[in-house]
Amino acid sequence: MYGTKTSRVVIIGTGFVGSSYAFSLINQNITDEMVLIDLNKEKTEGDAMDLNHGIPFGYPTKIWAGEYSDCKDADVVVITAGANQKPGETRLDLIEKNVNIFKGIVGSVMDSGFNGIFIVATNPVDVLSYATWKFSGLPMERVIGSGTLLDTARLRFLLSDYFDIDSRNIHGYIIGEHGDTELPVWSQTRIGSELIYSFMEKYKPDGKQEDLDNIFVNVRDAAYHIIERKGATHYAIAMGLARLTKAVLRNEHSILTVSTLLQGEYGLNDLYIGVPAIVSHNGIEKIVEMELADDEMKKLHHSANVLKSAMAPVFKK
Repeated sequence: MYGTKTSRVVIIGTGFVGSSYAFSLINQNITDEMVLIDLNKEKTEGDAMDLNHGIPFGYPTKIWAGEYSDCKDADVVVITAGANQKPGETRLDLIEKNVNIFKGIVGSVMDSGFNGIFIVATNPVDVLSYATWKFSGLPMERVIGSGTLLDTARLRFLLSDYFDIDSRNIHGYIIGEHGDTELPVWSQTRIGSELIYSFMEKYKPDGKQEDLDNIFVNVRDAAYHIIERKGATHYAIAMGLARLTKAVLRNEHSILTVSTLLQGEYGLNDLYIGVPAIVSHNGIEKIVEMELADDEMKKLHHSANVLKSAMAPVFKK
């Protein structure tokens, strides 16, 4: 990971998301070693073989189908395992079954002597990140959920299409629950250095708030539309997880919208929720507390209350 140290990423769950993530890692030369773990050992062995055969076209990476004992020397363990969202289901519908699955997974990882960083991708990601933190006993900065990382990317893509501007020059965030109560922070969204409303006034005078509202609805509901068409979303979240992993392994101090524990920020406590945070080799270095408009703060608190209500039956005090 640094200098001559060998970096290792363990992927738990090699379904659509896990295998797409593994493919992203090898193509972007992010880690030296990759361990694949899944209940379906044969499938995992096949994935390892298939990925290894691509190494001559990519980057030298040691890849194998492993066991939980391999987590001991891992820098990052990424959990993509769990029950998937079905057509008509919300992410929060998955809570109880996936919390039970996670109790076993996290316990097995910690029994190996693991002392690295967890990245959680399974939905409902905010609840399962909280569960991972509770079950692992690790400091909160070393348990990171993918949060609204993908939602923020979707927002930037759709805004780039609307304004005909490179998505890398769109600076805006989706925060809150990764789900139906998430919200866009329009008050802090910039195109280049210009606030979005100022940019619209100057360069897109025919633009309307209604257009932005429709863009957000398409961001919020994107997973439902994709699941209806192909059964699962996996390419974009896999690339987001690769981006997050790179920020950790390369100590980038990148600001990413991830699910992390709030301890007073935004007036919220004791829950994982998607907000911008600085990510480095230590995990979460610092939460970036944006100045929200009054209506945005109300929506964030509503999102948090929905999460807490959904979590309450599972995490009784």
